Amino acid sequence: KALKRVGKSVNIQEVMDQWTLQMGYPVITILGNETTDNVIVISQERFVYDSDAKPKDPAVGDNSYLWQIPLTIAVGNTSHISSEAIIWVSNKSEHHRIPALEEASWLLGNINQTGYFRVNYDTRNWKLIINQLTRNHEVISVSNRAGLIDDAFNLARAGYLPQNIPLEIIRYLSEEKDFLPWHAASRALYPLDKLLDRTENYNIFNEYILRQVASMYLKLGWPMNNLNKSLVQASYQHEELRREVIMLACSFGNKHCHQQAATLISDWISSNRNRIPLNVRDIVYCTGVSLMDEDVWEFIWMKFHSTTAVSEKKILLEALTCSDDRNLLNRLLNLSLNSEVVLDQDAIDVIIHVARNPHGRDLAWKFFREKWKILNARYGEALFMNSKLISGVTEFLNTEEELRELKNFIKSYEGGAAASFSRAVETVEANVRWQRLYKEELFQWLRKTVTH
Repeated sequence: KALKRVGKSVNIQEVMDQWTLQMGYPVITILGNETTDNVIVISQERFVYDSDAKPKDPAVGDNSYLWQIPLTIAVGNTSHISSEAIIWVSNKSEHHRIPALEEASWLLGNINQTGYFRVNYDTRNWKLIINQLTRNHEVISVSNRAGLIDDAFNLARAGYLPQNIPLEIIRYLSEEKDFLPWHAASRALYPLDKLLDRTENYNIFNEYILRQVASMYLKLGWPMNNLNKSLVQASYQHEELRREVIMLACSFGNKHCHQQAATLISDWISSNRNRIPLNVRDIVYCTGVSLMDEDVWEFIWMKFHSTTAVSEKKILLEALTCSDDRNLLNRLLNLSLNSEVVLDQDAIDVIIHVARNPHGRDLAWKFFREKWKILNARYGEALFMNSKLISGVTEFLNTEEELRELKNFIKSYEGGAAASFSRAVETVEANVRWQRLYKEELFQWLRKTVTH
């Protein structure tokens, strides 16, 4: 009905079949046309993280993927953005005339992230958007800002985009007061961090992210544990924003954040009263365990045993996986198999969280392979638990050696879970490929930027 009203006849069945029956989703690329003014070229292809990964069925090459895509598009300049127009993209590549496109104006596609696809632009347009965000980000709506961050990181991760673009986009964050763009940034930085956290130049990346977070962290400070309940609570969004920024600051090693966490933990140990604000407890426990000595680990372990609150138990258990001490991590992995100490469903989280810790990634991976028979007997029936475990332990493996180990392991032991393992291989192959093709490019840019 809606389409008829705007005088467009679309076969809904045909449109929907493409979205529901085809694997994956598209990425749309919008290129300015150098030769003709006001004309852009819009092309579509299936979005994949590893373009070397061949489709299982050669008859379904990536070229045969086509979607009918309602692309909303708007043109902006330094002070305002046009109202959105809609273009139905149904071919591999199309030319479209955009009347208001001037020299200094930029384009934005998929307004407010209403469509299920990613959008890429030519470098010139990305640069104009980055400029706009730096000068006045509010011209672009909150959900578009979040979408730009999410798309840029994922496009760069898959090699559709130079590696520095997403990192340049997040430079404007020091001025960003909304939760969503910060959330998009921290969600996108997480997998990138895991690709880099065992490399020798990791500290340059770390330093760059800390710079982007520092001023907002100072501005927002820490939540008060207001025992006096008459104080006006800050809005939920504000508290979530503060939590997101504290999490980034602490996990990338902001000194003040580390001190604050250590102080809160010490106060808890000495007074035996937990005054740590609820919504940052997980961050504080984890940071405390990673920075402080074994006594803190033992204290958290003791609290894990004595507390009866389920949610608190979970947070305490996850905090134990944050240690830098490999002996403690190994001890925890072995304890996780004892159902009287750690519940079956929590054991999976222990193994996955140790795998997320760069000091424990190889330990969890080794433990997983050695104990696979036990684990598979325990979780094999509950497929979702099993696949969560497999993807959790393997998703951040990223060396040729680890990929070899994974393939050899699968050869020797499959026993069910075949689909989860083949997905794991695809993920690790994409990680290894990213390391091979893009890691150096990223570090070269960071070296230039961080030293200046």
